[in-house]
Amino acid sequence: MTRLMQPRKAGSRGKRVLLKVLLGLIAIMLVYSIDVGYTIWKYAGRTVNIPSDAAIVLGAAVWEGKPSPVFQGRIDHALWLYDQQYVEKLIFTGGRGSDDEVAESEAAKQYAIEHGVPERDILVETTSEITEQNLYYADKIGDAAGLSSYLIVSDPLHMKRAMVMAEDMGLEANPSPASRSAYRSVRSKLPFLCREVFYYIGYHLAKPLR
Repeated sequence: MTRLMQPRKAGSRGKRVLLKVLLGLIAIMLVYSIDVGYTIWKYAGRTVNIPSDAAIVLGAAVWEGKPSPVFQGRIDHALWLYDQQYVEKLIFTGGRGSDDEVAESEAAKQYAIEHGVPERDILVETTSEITEQNLYYADKIGDAAGLSSYLIVSDPLHMKRAMVMAEDMGLEANPSPASRSAYRSVRSKLPFLCREVFYYIGYHLAKPLR
């Protein structure tokens, strides 16, 4: 009887060890996620408005051909940078959600023109769909136009991930988060923060595959 019971005990012991390992991994990921969240939240308050060649405005949703409130907040901040002569050019990014929609960057361009920015000072790319592509194509357009220094414009909680990507691309860039972001209340910021933690960790985990 004793011999018959030993495999069963060994199996139970193995399950307990596995459970402890899994719980340990979950605890590590939880602590890491909290640390990342704190880093993103703290970085959101960082603004470095120094004279640069252009502002790169990261794309956001377009509603019926017009910038959504989130996108408008970013564009308005870029217009302020332009009016205050921090930048000489505006680079709007973002493609189309579907063939029937206006590209995010085109909607932003029209909005900027309506608010007094000369068309000659506006550059657009209509290909990108995600943040990394926003920056990649903006860099290509800027390089072709002889631009080399940038202020990155987005919502505050988006800035940490965007700046890490810009740094990885070798961009000479500084953060300039939208001063009037549509995400103002804690209720709206928390889902945004959770999403950014997820994407930030995902970006770093995928780095070795690039």
